[in-house]
Amino acid sequence: MQISYFEDEKKVVVKIVGELDESASNVAKQELDYILNSTNKKALVFDMARMSFMDSTGIGVLIGRYKIAKKLGIALYVKNLSKTVDKLFYMSGLYEIMTKLENDNEI
Repeated sequence: MQISYFEDEKKVVVKIVGELDESASNVAKQELDYILNSTNKKALVFDMARMSFMDSTGIGVLIGRYKIAKKLGIALYVKNLSKTVDKLFYMSGLYEIMTKLENDNEI
C-alpha cells in the first residue's frame, strides 16, 4: 500500500494505492494521522481509484481517521471507488460519515 497526497486551495486529496488491510493498517494510520494533523484545509478527499482491496481492518482505519478529522473540523469525502469497495462502504455504513463525490467541483 502507498499513500500520497497534495493540497489545493480548498482541500487535501489523499491517494491510496494497493490494499488497505491488516498488514498495511499501522502504516496507513501513521501517514493519515500526519496528513490530518498537518493541514489547515477543512476537507480531505480519499481518492481510491487505485485501491485494489479493503477489509474490515481498513474500515477501522477510516473510522479512526474520521474521529480525528471530526475533532479537527475536517470533512471527509471519497471518490473513484471500485464496485467492490463501494459496496463495502454501503454495507459498513461509511457513507454515513463520508460523502461520495462524483466530481471534484462538489466541494
